[in-house]
Amino acid sequence: MAEQLIAPHGGTLVDLIVDEARAEQLKAESRDWKSWDLTDRQVCDFELIANGGFSPLTGFLGQADYESVRDGLHLTDGTLWPMPITLDVNEDFAAELEAGDTIALRDAEGVMLGALTVSDVWQPDKADEAQKVFGTTNPEHPAVGYLMNNAGSHYVGGTIEAIQLPVHYDFASMRKTPTEVRTDFADAGWSKVVAFQTRNPMHRAHVELCIRAAAEQGANLLIHPVVGMTKPGDVDHYTRVRVYQALQARYAQGSAEVALLPLAMRMGGPREAVWHALIRKNHGVSHFIVGRDHAGPGSDSDGTPFYGPYDAQEMMVEYQDEMGVTMVPFKLMVYIPSQDTYMPIDEVPEGTETLSISGTELRQRLADGDDIPEWFSYPEVVAELRKTSRPRKAQGFTVFFTGLSGSGKSTVANALMVKLLERGGRSVTMLDGDLVRQNLSKGLGFSKEDRNTNVERIGYVASEITKAGGIAICAPIAPYAGPRAQNRAVISAAGGYALVHISTPLEVCEQRDRKGLYAKARAGIIPEFTGISDPYEEPTDGELVIDTTDTTPEHAAGRILEHLLAEGYL
Repeated sequence: MAEQLIAPHGGTLVDLIVDEARAEQLKAESRDWKSWDLTDRQVCDFELIANGGFSPLTGFLGQADYESVRDGLHLTDGTLWPMPITLDVNEDFAAELEAGDTIALRDAEGVMLGALTVSDVWQPDKADEAQKVFGTTNPEHPAVGYLMNNAGSHYVGGTIEAIQLPVHYDFASMRKTPTEVRTDFADAGWSKVVAFQTRNPMHRAHVELCIRAAAEQGANLLIHPVVGMTKPGDVDHYTRVRVYQALQARYAQGSAEVALLPLAMRMGGPREAVWHALIRKNHGVSHFIVGRDHAGPGSDSDGTPFYGPYDAQEMMVEYQDEMGVTMVPFKLMVYIPSQDTYMPIDEVPEGTETLSISGTELRQRLADGDDIPEWFSYPEVVAELRKTSRPRKAQGFTVFFTGLSGSGKSTVANALMVKLLERGGRSVTMLDGDLVRQNLSKGLGFSKEDRNTNVERIGYVASEITKAGGIAICAPIAPYAGPRAQNRAVISAAGGYALVHISTPLEVCEQRDRKGLYAKARAGIIPEFTGISDPYEEPTDGELVIDTTDTTPEHAAGRILEHLLAEGYL
């Protein structure tokens, strides 16, 4: 393993990629080791640990460093590091490990990426981690939802020896390691560099902001978009990178570079802003742009923001001297039609006409096929967005039912399916709860974990149907808010989505109970039965709420059809 120093602002980089002889030795020895298949997020973390993007980390955090970062944003040696980077595993795998063991780390196809020498194994207090790191235990926060519903129950700490980095077949020339980015800066003679973090397409305001920020600092520009894991529902990275490529001609020759970052974002607001700046320091930058609510996930279902608009900027100011990266505040840019230019809103003279288009309005214009003015975005950007953002009538969509057993979900879902087939022109797939359990989820029980897995599988299949332009109708009980929210995000990224809450009261459901399930549940014969011995978390975000007590299936299906027509899906 080697360490190297290339750029004046980056400091020392950790390089954990072993030489060929050691790689062959590790592969041979791994036949006697336990293996762990890394999740998508863990693959992203592994890559940035191995190539130095997460310097000074040399592996996944052990318990002492984890607790120090969780509680105080520093490693035990006092080094600033705000985000826990942990290898989460299930309880059964954790029980087989002890300090000193070596694990083969593999990707989803079984390719060995590296080896981890175990330092310790422990079960974290996830609620404590969520509150301290993300400031909330609300599972509507993407990182908290992942932590509570997806992450393994135990953490494994240890140092890494990397055999190879994950293989990427897309945009290979733009996927540059920290060493490669630093080398580019050195070759170009860049001494000051402003980095811009983005997980969204860039429009004219973003370009002008970046050019202005670099000019004000007398610096060059690194456009450094995240192409690992971003917020569920974001525009896919293939579309975004094509946008970034199309925009390169908008920067003065030799003034800017675009490189891709395989980061798994946590949407952690203030801590994430500091984390992003440290990662860019490792890539050799001196300045970092931080905007309003940087890396925040927005608001919860009650409309309450998870973070204040300037929390991230305030934390960056607090730590910028310690990390050696200067914050450049992101100024809200507005268009001045009389001058055909953008200007920071705080510099606009009083009474001057301004124009802007919100993200919601942009998505609506794309969905409706409406024009997007050139003052807002460049024609080459709009052309790329239209390749994947099809008008709503050309999109697939999912109707996702939720409700108690006996509420009428399946009956209404079947009635809706018939009405859609009667209209013709679209493929329709029914993913009924009972049928899914017989096929897709055969072998799963009714624990909370298994129920969540069942709903996630339904969501995955529905998202693929939606992505292909078809119609998916899902009718599980789906009792928990977290997995429902995750499905909404995943499916909405592929097309349309409507949540239908069949709100038939429990007493009516019991009266309709043809199989005697409620009676068995009340007698204790069936454990963990939704509505009796296990909770049903009623949705607050349903597009439609239908009580079938006095409503026929045909009428209920008609209401849903009217909604789909009004929203432009049909």
